[in-house]
Amino acid sequence: QVQLVESGGGSVQPGGALRLSCVASGFVLDLYPIGWFRQAPGKAREEVACLTARNHGTSYYAQSVQGRFTASRDNDKNTLYLQMFSLKPEDTAVYYCAADLRAPYGSTCRDDDYRGQGTQVTVSS
Repeated sequence: QVQLVESGGGSVQPGGALRLSCVASGFVLDLYPIGWFRQAPGKAREEVACLTARNHGTSYYAQSVQGRFTASRDNDKNTLYLQMFSLKPEDTAVYYCAADLRAPYGSTCRDDDYRGQGTQVTVSS
């Protein structure tokens, strides 16, 4: 059974940091493109970061998070991470990871195949 479970969200002040985790089960994380997305109230869903399968291609980061967020993958733990620094109020959203198991060895992330339930990140003073 394919499952993605996020954790690590919380409330931080502007300028703070958080690390999100996404534990994958039922498939080998490294063989598929895997990404982080976020959804804020009243805003369009945004793709935050995307890692290609086996890191063969170039990772993608939204311009709004470049230089502040880093996605990484621990293949031994079958886990995806999102390290976030210099958080801003506009980063407030529900963050979720998503995998496209229709695209083995692919390089494009999509969130319409499998996705987690999400974890809330709130940045506020």
